[in-house]
Amino acid sequence: MADYELIRSDRKTVALEVTRDGRTLVRAPRRMPQKDVERFVAEHEDWLNKALDKQRARQEQYPEPDEAERQRCIALAKATLPGLVASYARRMGVTPTGITVTGATTRFGSCSPKNRLSFSWRLMRYPTPAVEYVVVHELAHIRHKNHGKDFYAFIASVLPDYKEREKLLR
Repeated sequence: MADYELIRSDRKTVALEVTRDGRTLVRAPRRMPQKDVERFVAEHEDWLNKALDKQRARQEQYPEPDEAERQRCIALAKATLPGLVASYARRMGVTPTGITVTGATTRFGSCSPKNRLSFSWRLMRYPTPAVEYVVVHELAHIRHKNHGKDFYAFIASVLPDYKEREKLLR
């Protein structure tokens, strides 16, 4: 059985998570017996091994960069993203209120309720079609604040191949 960190709380269900750094977390109700937690982990061992393999592969493909690489990506993001955002915003008929480059590790981009876009410098380590997809995705949130059918239809109207581009991020 894999090593895991057990987190007990006032939840009603048990859940299994593999973090980006490859740790296994088990979230369980406070009163759930330890043997039931262990049984749950054992029953999900196949899923857990696949998830751990996937995280290891991601870490090998995109290891944490050194400071020079980080600075290069930040500079590239600041030089590239404003032009991409402006170009696609015109095509989409939307207007962001600003752009920020962040060091976010769990998401490549976000759109605030006030339509300010944020992009992680880590995005610059991916191919241009993937970067363009994230830009269009975040711009689409200016018009559609959710991930509903209309949101993806709007993206598809700009990038018909968005599903292939999205796969480049995984």
